[in-house]
Amino acid sequence: MKNISILPADTYTVVNKTIITDKDLKVVSMLYQPIIGYTAVCLYLTLINDLNNQDLISDDLTHYHLMTTMQLRLDDIIIAREKLEAIGLIKTYLKKGNVNQYVYLLFSPVSPNEFFNHPILNIVLYNNIGKKEYDKLVSFFKVPKINLHEYEDITHSFDEVFTSRAGTIRKEIEDITKRDTSNILINKGVDFNLLISGIPDSQVSKNCFNDETRKLINNLSFIYNLDTLDMQGIVRECINEKGLIDKTLLRKSCRDYYQFDNTGNLPTLIYNKQPDFLKKPEGDNSKWAKLVYTFENITPYQLLKARYKGAEPTDRDKRLIENLMIDQKLNPGVVNVLISYVLQVNDQQLKKSYVETIAGQWKRLNIETVEDAMKLTMKEHKKLKKIIKPKEKKITKTDNTQDLPIWFNKENEVAETSEEDVEQLDKILKELV
Repeated sequence: MKNISILPADTYTVVNKTIITDKDLKVVSMLYQPIIGYTAVCLYLTLINDLNNQDLISDDLTHYHLMTTMQLRLDDIIIAREKLEAIGLIKTYLKKGNVNQYVYLLFSPVSPNEFFNHPILNIVLYNNIGKKEYDKLVSFFKVPKINLHEYEDITHSFDEVFTSRAGTIRKEIEDITKRDTSNILINKGVDFNLLISGIPDSQVSKNCFNDETRKLINNLSFIYNLDTLDMQGIVRECINEKGLIDKTLLRKSCRDYYQFDNTGNLPTLIYNKQPDFLKKPEGDNSKWAKLVYTFENITPYQLLKARYKGAEPTDRDKRLIENLMIDQKLNPGVVNVLISYVLQVNDQQLKKSYVETIAGQWKRLNIETVEDAMKLTMKEHKKLKKIIKPKEKKITKTDNTQDLPIWFNKENEVAETSEEDVEQLDKILKELV
């Protein structure tokens, strides 16, 4: 389903599954926007505006309508829609045909209380905006406490005011508008059979791993990048005397475990891999296509770790790569090409100013695909040397063609690789997959 191409002529209908209030829009703007970005929030508001006067359903509209209304390319709208889907603000349904028809279901944001206690949203918001801004938001949404110790509750109950008498019995009415939210889904979850098998039955109660607890464990394992065995050890230490998991302790233990391995930092969320619609069509079995495919289907972290021969990359290098995707907004596949290029021409060093200079040029040139990035490094290699500060030129080896990435050749075109190049490429691919 993710490989479906959307065309401007494809239609969509917006269906409102909830009641969206002004308070909800403030929550989206203040709490969701630092995570999903302005464009995704703008799309959410645009879909709301597409609804009819009853705020229930829209007319049939085209995606060209979205493009003209938002003044954005369709690719940018798709990315924004995916973020809204991932964060639980919309659900998307598709009916294929000569003209594909989409239905976008709108949902409310979670309440501020749910947001600040959510195992994923809370952590990512904190890491994206920092402690000072985070504390401001907490203060804004905090309910003031009033001391009622000296007051008496004199509120009347329902039966003190009303009495019951015979009348017509009405059946319950379904499908009436109500406030509704959608959950954040984590597809790649913990293997609970493996996790539970490592904990003695005598240590847990029958209700220890109920649906709510499993959902929390899945969310925590995702946000803190913990595998099943990591979670098994942490969960075992968080079981209380009643045989239940202490959820507060579980959250704290996962956070402490992550911060110990990441020098006190907290996680954030980024696009892990190249978006599907920016990938090269399948069918080409050349070495070039194989390398393109690899860059498209691994994360920058995986590539960097391969370059470290399996060791954990330094925090400095990881922050540099994260900044390329968050600040420069380069796609992950493009970042992979940039990492590979810089390491090979710069004596296996990721010098921050060098990397950011090239990243800035690629962003201005709107480089979005792996192939475009690879071709640009060939076409503009000499120009790239000139735009780097002279004091940094001395650490590069760009005059030595043996140090260039293997997709280069003298004519600056996609080349037929030599046996030596094939061997080098195979070595790189084995490290990455």
